[in-house]
Amino acid sequence: MFTAFIVFALLALAGTIVLPAAFDASPAARVHLAFAVGIMPLILAAFDYFVPVLTRSGSSSPPARALPWVALAAGVLAYAHFAVPGAQRYALSAGALGALIAAAGSAAWMLARGARTVGRPHPCLYWYVAAALCLAASAAAALAMPVRPDLYAALKRLHLHLNTLGFIGLTAVGTLQVLMPTVAGRPDARVADRLRRDLPFAAAGSVLVAAGAAWQAWLAWAGLVCWLVPVARLAAAWWRLDRREILSWHGSATLLAAALAGFAFMLAVPALQSAMHADMRRLPFAFVLIFLLPLVTGAAAALLPVLLRPGVRTPWHTAFRDTAGRHAGARALLFLLGGASLALGRGEGVALTALGLAWFALQIVRALAPTEHEA
Repeated sequence: MFTAFIVFALLALAGTIVLPAAFDASPAARVHLAFAVGIMPLILAAFDYFVPVLTRSGSSSPPARALPWVALAAGVLAYAHFAVPGAQRYALSAGALGALIAAAGSAAWMLARGARTVGRPHPCLYWYVAAALCLAASAAAALAMPVRPDLYAALKRLHLHLNTLGFIGLTAVGTLQVLMPTVAGRPDARVADRLRRDLPFAAAGSVLVAAGAAWQAWLAWAGLVCWLVPVARLAAAWWRLDRREILSWHGSATLLAAALAGFAFMLAVPALQSAMHADMRRLPFAFVLIFLLPLVTGAAAALLPVLLRPGVRTPWHTAFRDTAGRHAGARALLFLLGGASLALGRGEGVALTALGLAWFALQIVRALAPTEHEA
């Protein structure tokens, strides 16, 4: 199931780039294609995959496995509302309600699994719970928009930032901390302690930036300072342990590091723009280009071999990772340059990102091609 949602997410992210060139897609439709159809179900599927490992509690239950599909249906409804205006009168509210149910159900399931763990669950679990709660709050804000039209603009900004920095940011930074040691092939003994100490800063930062964007601009600056603490600590740990792999021209570690760099860049932009009351329409697309694409492609290159062929590691797994991660440094630069240029008002960067994504797809096709021995 997780493999399918990785493919869905990559297709949705590609559609976000392609739609403006092929169709007259509205910005809201493109945003919801990327976030609601692509990323939201992917993250809930990732919870289903990782939480049993974090809690040492065996495979997930059928209700938990259904939640990503509920999220996908909710995302499609939200996308339909913006893609076909007026044709789906209640699609947006139904989509928001579906996302709220999926998020609340996921948080409840994770807490129940954590309570049944022998000993203490891995602290990354609570990053995931906090992320699910941010998604639930974001969906509740979307549900409130038709009820309180006088607060529509504030609720919209709250919805956006709780999704990006809260739901996606907490999930991604928590996952990066446990994924990098696997990708780099080097354990990090301080991961659990760092996750435990940094969650209050990251969670508070997400809420403060969202509240600052919606109502009081000074809160966004406080949230930025909070979020910089875990980002700086993680970057310092990676530089100390994994800088050789990060600075390599090949390998998924480069893409994961690029995702963290992109996230750090995007942290400053919402706070700055909310303080200046500037145009924020490009921010969601820049977030896709500079953060989500290196994150999803880097994680996919690392996880797909295990998902496609579970069990003992074989030469095929090694060959797949080597092929999928080849020239990852160049793709990381394309994603970072494309996202940064878009965030700064230059639309030409989208072409760089499209090139990087097409290059990654070609590498995956090559990795999946049977070798002479297998043929």
